[in-house]
Amino acid sequence: MIPVEIAPILSLVVIVLMFIAFVGERYAPDVVALAAVGFFLATGMLTTDAFIGVFANGAPIAIGALFILSGALLRTGALERISHLAMAGAQRSPILTLSALTLFVLVGSAFLNNTPIVMVMIPLALQFAKASKWPVSRLLIPLSYAAILGGGCTLIGTSTNLLVDGVAQQNGMEPFSIFEISAVGAGVALVGVIFTAVMARFLLPNRPTLAEMTGAARTQTFLTEVLVPAESDLIGKPLSDVAVFQRSGGKVIDVLRGEISLRRTLSDVELLAGDRVVLRTSAQDVIDLREDGHAVGGMSEVSSTDSVTMEVLVGPGSRLVGRIIGKLRLRRRYGVYPLAVHRRGRSIAPQLDAVRLAIGDTLLVEGPVENIRKLIEDAELIDLTRDTKTIPLRRSLAPVAIGTLLGVVILAGTGIMPIAGAAVLGVAVILLSGVMDADEAFSHIDGRLLALIVSMLAIGATLQATGAVQLIVDTIAPVLQGASPLVALIAIFTLTTILTELVTNNAVAVVLTPIAITLAQQLGLDPRAFVVAVMVAANASFATPIGYQTNMLVYAPGGYRFADYMRLGIPLKIVTGAAAVFLIQWLWPLA
Repeated sequence: MIPVEIAPILSLVVIVLMFIAFVGERYAPDVVALAAVGFFLATGMLTTDAFIGVFANGAPIAIGALFILSGALLRTGALERISHLAMAGAQRSPILTLSALTLFVLVGSAFLNNTPIVMVMIPLALQFAKASKWPVSRLLIPLSYAAILGGGCTLIGTSTNLLVDGVAQQNGMEPFSIFEISAVGAGVALVGVIFTAVMARFLLPNRPTLAEMTGAARTQTFLTEVLVPAESDLIGKPLSDVAVFQRSGGKVIDVLRGEISLRRTLSDVELLAGDRVVLRTSAQDVIDLREDGHAVGGMSEVSSTDSVTMEVLVGPGSRLVGRIIGKLRLRRRYGVYPLAVHRRGRSIAPQLDAVRLAIGDTLLVEGPVENIRKLIEDAELIDLTRDTKTIPLRRSLAPVAIGTLLGVVILAGTGIMPIAGAAVLGVAVILLSGVMDADEAFSHIDGRLLALIVSMLAIGATLQATGAVQLIVDTIAPVLQGASPLVALIAIFTLTTILTELVTNNAVAVVLTPIAITLAQQLGLDPRAFVVAVMVAANASFATPIGYQTNMLVYAPGGYRFADYMRLGIPLKIVTGAAAVFLIQWLWPLA
């Protein structure tokens, strides 16, 4: 057991180490947080009863239920339909269309998990860029920022808002209503959208995406396999010396020897009987190869299929996250070839088979279109090349999904039922009406996010129980004692908004909310104003791609670099921060 007098200091040391681990990204945030909880349990700083008590917090329940309601709108095509209506005039009125899309993202993110909204919008933004001739790199970061700003307009707009509310209730505060923060959120969103719209053209680059950099990568080509028979005169020849495979700009993609791919050592390959040479070439070259007597198509071991090149995004829910490309066996399982990977503004194709995929990676894949669609469906990827649907949408049930969400908002907004209860009731309606079956519904819950949230709630309870929160406040309060209440509010806001760029915003929110409450009480100020400041600042993750999940989603598709976020994000943080502090101290007077 840890002595009482050193428990506060030790718990703060663990928090610092945990934040360092978050920044290092060697382990996932949920793993780091669970490890910290394990340490606190093992040392007795967190009792088992206190840990179990964390599950009485309604925030994780509400967040999980809202994931399912967001999934229902996706499953019925409601989000897609609304966004397509907004896209109708892209060529005629690009400014009006972009305004409509921004409004859709803002309003949608205020009531739904903003990650699926951004996932739906990325392909549409690419289509808009093509129709309007606007550079994609000046559209996708603003799309992510609009989703973040929209999420701050209601209590259910982000998991962070719900989590802060849950922690505030644990600290004896009255719960926030669903629209209590809307005046601040809407004001900040208005300022943020206007600033982004004006400054994006000056501060964001005009940079091509991966598919644009590959020239005509999206035009239809022909993928075929050429068999080297036992009597072939190609046997024993180095692949690089076979001129017939290099004609008309054709390219050798692979050499298959039995079930072994020799793609990584093509320069050293000498052809043997039974090898299958995989070519990407034109239809005319396939005909020429056949006329020259080569075994192309029509034979038992040889396949020849129309091929397309498509760009797909690895989203948060993809089954490929954390998987190594070479071990996926995409050629064997799907007949699909990965050609390149785009991550954080650069291609990493030379070590393609060794790449471990992460959220936000863009894959350029080639193969028969039906095979790629099957891969997109199975792996839950996002097709960036065209708006392709791989599963039939239950469009007739869209009114049920929309009505259910509105019902949840009305029940929670009028105070008839707490948010967690209303959201669970909504899930029951979704399941009973057949909008989604149970497997589909629960697949939309981000289990790792919920594990992180529960772990951070337990860590917050530990900081309270050990006296670490009081220790921090006792250190800060004397410094701020003589300062104005506005300075104290700005200090909490600034600390939160800096930390949220470095580590997950949910972790920052849980750690700083009790500190903000205790500090406000000790200074004789309204803690509600300080809690709202933590909400807004924790969501203001504009300056880095790692600060917020939607920022990471647009990283590769927009061809961005790390500095691009800082260039626009830091001024945006300052402008929206000033607006937030002004509105907070006006609506919750600090005097």
